[in-house]
Amino acid sequence: MWQIKKFNELTTRELYQILQLRNEVFVVEQNCVYQDADNKDMRAFHLFLEKESQIIAYARIFKTGDYFDNASIGRVVVHPNYRKQNLGKILMQKAIDFTTRILKEKTIEISAQTYLIHFYKDLKFRETGKEYLEDGLPHIKMIWNNTL
Repeated sequence: MWQIKKFNELTTRELYQILQLRNEVFVVEQNCVYQDADNKDMRAFHLFLEKESQIIAYARIFKTGDYFDNASIGRVVVHPNYRKQNLGKILMQKAIDFTTRILKEKTIEISAQTYLIHFYKDLKFRETGKEYLEDGLPHIKMIWNNTL
């Protein structure tokens, strides 16, 4: 079941599973040593899909000014066992919908890993600026705007 919660609404089990999934993919699988617990989770909305009592897809969403100058979506992740099921696209569509419909934001900014540029372009994000390293991995700033 898809859910969206503020930080203080997460159960300790949900928070643990979110951090576990993020670490499994972003730290271990991508071999990237970085501080995932970045003190931003408390300001975020947490969108996740739970299946059989396990969180299998997750993203965090920020209002304008809570992370970037624009609203933003980040830490987008699908459990390795559930990939190739279109969950990443569904997750992002739900995040965009929440950000625009509920938060009433018009522009969404992401810091996308460059290997996912086409994934985000399919969701109507466009590249802005040049490639840069974030936590040792190539990224690029991308913008979604409902007026484009």
